[in-house]
Amino acid sequence: MNRSEIQHRVQLRKKVIFTALACFFASHLSSAHADTLAELRAQVQALQEKISALEVKQEKMQADVSPQKIVTAGSTKGSFKLPGSDTSIKLGGYVKLDAIYSSRSAGANSQADLVFVPGAIPLDGSETNEKGQTKLHARQTRFNLGTHTPTSWGDLTTFFELDFFGADGNEIVSNSNNARLRHALASLGSLSVGQTWSTFMDPASLPETLDFGGPVGEAFVRQGLVRWTEKLGSGAWSVALENPESFLTRRNADGSYVTLAPDDDRIPDIVGRLEHNGSWGRLAAAAMARNLRVDVASSAAAVEARDSKWGGALGIYGVVPTVGKDSFSFSLIGGNALGRYIGQGVFFDADVDEDGKIHLNRQWGTILSYRHFWTDGLRSTVALSAAGASNPSDAANANRKSQSAHLNLLWSPVPQATLGLEFIHGLLEKEDGRDGRLNRVQASAQYAF
Repeated sequence: MNRSEIQHRVQLRKKVIFTALACFFASHLSSAHADTLAELRAQVQALQEKISALEVKQEKMQADVSPQKIVTAGSTKGSFKLPGSDTSIKLGGYVKLDAIYSSRSAGANSQADLVFVPGAIPLDGSETNEKGQTKLHARQTRFNLGTHTPTSWGDLTTFFELDFFGADGNEIVSNSNNARLRHALASLGSLSVGQTWSTFMDPASLPETLDFGGPVGEAFVRQGLVRWTEKLGSGAWSVALENPESFLTRRNADGSYVTLAPDDDRIPDIVGRLEHNGSWGRLAAAAMARNLRVDVASSAAAVEARDSKWGGALGIYGVVPTVGKDSFSFSLIGGNALGRYIGQGVFFDADVDEDGKIHLNRQWGTILSYRHFWTDGLRSTVALSAAGASNPSDAANANRKSQSAHLNLLWSPVPQATLGLEFIHGLLEKEDGRDGRLNRVQASAQYAF
């Protein structure tokens, strides 16, 4: 029972008592057998004592349901506060089922059969060129928790999110896939620390797709970082130090590649971003500097490799409203150290030659997309994307270019639910001319909470 209900009941009891008292006076004053004045005073005193007892009981009940002892609404929509706390807590997430039919399989137990991974498209004539595969899974299902606490230093916020694209489970029995950390971010005023989207990205400009992998040319990475953000007019600027990881390959004399895992980076990736929002849309620009480094005693060819080089990349992103709720989105990224910042591992950061020296390669990616609303709850997105790399001519096995196309129809009968169908086409081409193509149809059902 809440406080308002308690107060209402006490007031109701008071009205009943006073009504009874008034009736009592009226009946006895008009009666020929009225009680004496002393008897009337005694009865009034008894009624006053009952009212006083009710008031004491009311005060006790109000103390029992004080704000320090009940859950209240939080400061943000859909949040709540625990008793005695200034922290607003919000739980969220969704359950999603994906049903996928692929014209080719990437191989046994490959996650590339669950999400679009351009770098894993089977080449024509390859041993993994299995045709016609169907998968149903719920691994994109996610859970998140956010908090908001006002402080004298500014708002203290945290955000934590999991999905289930961790270690693979056993599809034969239980499909018990492990949870995976997506975000773990804390912010106090302008300072943010933890793991989240790289500052080089602009999530707002990514097209809406059912496919979890997304277009081939997108900037897409989550990692540990320290970031400072300041408002600037209707936008903001940010600078960040982010986790360094040199994703390198060793180029052999025959043009083949062997992946290196030195894991000995010393200097964080340095990233800056500027964004502006207006009635005409959104525009963002990002710049990045990276120190790529290798320091291994031996490689697959048993040759020492010790070297480091600085490289960089630029990105431009935008969202432009058109007719009604429709919008056009675009992105263009490029540089000589883009590498792993292009989603789904299409390209390496750089390659190491036979003498152990790092060679930087120019790489780029772009996305053009348009979202159209047929009705308020029915919409479609078409997204065309491409990515390419300028590799050494003798790097036969390196990925030279990749392309993708997404076309979907999504229906949200209520805001918390989305049902949809999507067609995906992908192309991968190697430096020596070998290529492979993938066609995929995906149906999804997603229910948010």
